Amino acid sequence: MNQKQERRLQYLCLIVLGFCIGFYAGKAYPSDENGEAFCLAQNLYFEAGNQPLAGKLAVAQVVQNRVDSTMFPNDICGVIYQAKEYYTSWKTGDTIPKYGSCQFSWYCDGKSDEPQDSKTWLASVQLANQIIVGEKYDITISDFDITEGALWYHADYIRPYWADHLNQTVVIDNHIFYK
Repeated sequence: MNQKQERRLQYLCLIVLGFCIGFYAGKAYPSDENGEAFCLAQNLYFEAGNQPLAGKLAVAQVVQNRVDSTMFPNDICGVIYQAKEYYTSWKTGDTIPKYGSCQFSWYCDGKSDEPQDSKTWLASVQLANQIIVGEKYDITISDFDITEGALWYHADYIRPYWADHLNQTVVIDNHIFYK
């Protein structure tokens, strides 16, 4: 077994473990057919893994606000994996988002998109599943928008060029939200 196969097996074990723990704890639900819970879990993990629950919910809310907006794709995975530019890898032939062209920086930062912290990953999976299941029962995260309609955010230690052209809505932990 090569290193890539071993990583995939470890990743699969983490997912299975996460669903098993969630099932027995009564807090996680099966993923939806379209994989939107997985996409959302990845975004929660990489964008807000170190944030309190309010910060995680705010990041999820921005994703939902974008789904509801005509300016972005109309599904969770489409919003999260949206990039302005792509290129074809000469090595693998895969289509890869160009560095710095993604809506969420983790997706095209050149680093692995495989979670390394299993506790944070499991918490992200559980929260994503709860959000997705709530949407199936018409209890959407939009009903409790703590971001006040935000479509963008950034960490407080950076200052993107676009921030000056938007209205700041709220600051949660070290994220600043805008609409």
